[in-house]
Amino acid sequence: MTHHFYHSPVRVVSSSLFDTASEALYARIKKIKRKDVECQAFFRKVIKNPIFQVLMISTITSNAAFMVLGTDYSIMYRLFRLFEVSEIIFVSIYTCEFLMKVYVEPIKYWRDGYNLLDVVVILIILIPYSLRKIKGKHYKFLHIADGIQSLRILKLISYSKASGIPALQTLITAVGQTVYTVASVLTLLFVLMYIFAILGFCLFGMPENGDLNNWGNLAAAFFTLFSLATVDGWTDLQEQLDQRKFTVSRAFTILFILLASFIFLNMFVGVMIMHTEDSIKKFQRELMVERHMTLMEEKQMILRRQQEAVNRLMNTQESGGKSFTELVEEFKKTLRHTDPMVLDEFGTSLPFIDVYLSTLDNQDTTINKLQELYYEIANVLCLMLEDLPPREKSSHSSEFMI
Repeated sequence: MTHHFYHSPVRVVSSSLFDTASEALYARIKKIKRKDVECQAFFRKVIKNPIFQVLMISTITSNAAFMVLGTDYSIMYRLFRLFEVSEIIFVSIYTCEFLMKVYVEPIKYWRDGYNLLDVVVILIILIPYSLRKIKGKHYKFLHIADGIQSLRILKLISYSKASGIPALQTLITAVGQTVYTVASVLTLLFVLMYIFAILGFCLFGMPENGDLNNWGNLAAAFFTLFSLATVDGWTDLQEQLDQRKFTVSRAFTILFILLASFIFLNMFVGVMIMHTEDSIKKFQRELMVERHMTLMEEKQMILRRQQEAVNRLMNTQESGGKSFTELVEEFKKTLRHTDPMVLDEFGTSLPFIDVYLSTLDNQDTTINKLQELYYEIANVLCLMLEDLPPREKSSHSSEFMI
């Protein structure tokens, strides 16, 4: 991937040392044998159960719906008790899910980015309760802590496969892979804006006749350049400069829009598209491998069933005295056209059958042409025989008789 080129050597070494240390620690902890294997297997089965996943998806969506209703103060006032009880239920379910997953995989849990996202969401949930206990109910920043509770819906990302939208994680992965490349593009854009901000401040921010609202200081110049980069209201900004009769303002505006909007922002979009395509291709490959593994498991299961059926036939033959042919005929009568059948031979594959049928068609065409040729040869020989004199014709006929 392209973002590997932006790693510094120190960072690579540090990350490799961290990975080596974490792998060694994980291998050492993995040697410890747990005594609650059956309980661990039970909770693992519960977590992977589709009913549990549907329950979590329903809980997250219900929590999001309650938060939407909570934005209406009249509904919040009338259903205050219901909102309190539902909040306790939602927090309890999230906490139980977290404890169950940590119990099943106490080390592997922390190596998954989506699990870390769930932990961040749980910490965000605990912020308002902690502030109310420490600072009181009238703390001035308490509304900010209540506002960031909307991040709870991010828990839906970890259940995107169960909810029928597995491509959501693919897009999140693509966004994560573009961090280093996008950071480089944004750094170049910041450098460009820094240069033009200083230049714009010096050209259009004079105290005598300058545009002090848009170019009077560096912060205002940065905000104005951001509007120009997004091509949002740039005509109004240019009209204000034209009213003050700045001769180089149009060249300044056009040059910055060409560099910032048409080059850097399009470069940003191109990087996003490139990494998204790579992530989608990777997701498709993983999906094909998963389907292949599923087919192989089904194939092995069908083969085991067929082997068990053959073993039962053999046992029945030994005990009942019937021949194997009779048992097979009786077994054929029980088969239906919907029963699966595993075909391992090359001669039974669809590509071979297509090639074989086309070969037969070519052979039929060749035989038809040979028959036509034989008919033409026989017709020519008959005509030649009719044109011969009677004596030669009788001699030839006698030769044919011999």
